[in-house]
Amino acid sequence: MFKTTKALVLREVKYKEADRILTLLTEDEGKLTAKAQGALRKTSKFGAATQLLTWSELTLFGNRGHWSVREGTVIEGFEGLRTDLEALAIASYIAQVLETVSDEDSPDPQVLQLGLNSLYALSRALCEKEQVKAAFELRLMCLAGFEPELTRCVACGREQDGMRFSPVQGGLLCPDCGRYGDPVSPACLAAMRHVTSVNAKKVFSFSLTGDAAREFSVICEGYLLTCLERGFSSLDYYKKIKG
Repeated sequence: MFKTTKALVLREVKYKEADRILTLLTEDEGKLTAKAQGALRKTSKFGAATQLLTWSELTLFGNRGHWSVREGTVIEGFEGLRTDLEALAIASYIAQVLETVSDEDSPDPQVLQLGLNSLYALSRALCEKEQVKAAFELRLMCLAGFEPELTRCVACGREQDGMRFSPVQGGLLCPDCGRYGDPVSPACLAAMRHVTSVNAKKVFSFSLTGDAAREFSVICEGYLLTCLERGFSSLDYYKKIKG
């Protein structure tokens, strides 16, 4: 059976001398694994289309649950990622997180679009890299069913000054209900509310600087890691090269 689909290459593993084993996030099948035979040869007609972090149109052949790439054309190569090590590290982290939250035979257009928009924003330097990373983390958790409570205390329901964000509780805590969590400035909270509520095309359309930007980064990363209950080697690598 032949299938033509648009797919984002989330992971590539060298197989034998010239093949790639790909993890793809596709429009209509969700996550799937495919073999790209001969993709590493210079003469390959789909070598570029099967590179990591490439958005491509692929023709796949399926047989007994196994897929192989027969044709491929690059739609968007996100070339800006290839010349910026920090951006590439964040993009690799985004891909690893997308692979974690995605399932086979379960397409999620909103998750795929968020991933593509995030990679585009990184590759074109539309805003600060940390802002792209953090907005991706928070918005993805909303799409995955972990939208945080950002209007009132999750314990008592009151709205007060001096709120803190608890990733374990999944939202804000007032001073009377808990002293644990991350401080949230009004600017940071406004950015979080923006990311969780706006149209997909406007997720990155805000500005934060200084302490508020650092708060936003810490909170969003901590929330994703808490919700998914795991770490990521790509995130560790990003912190190493940034640090």
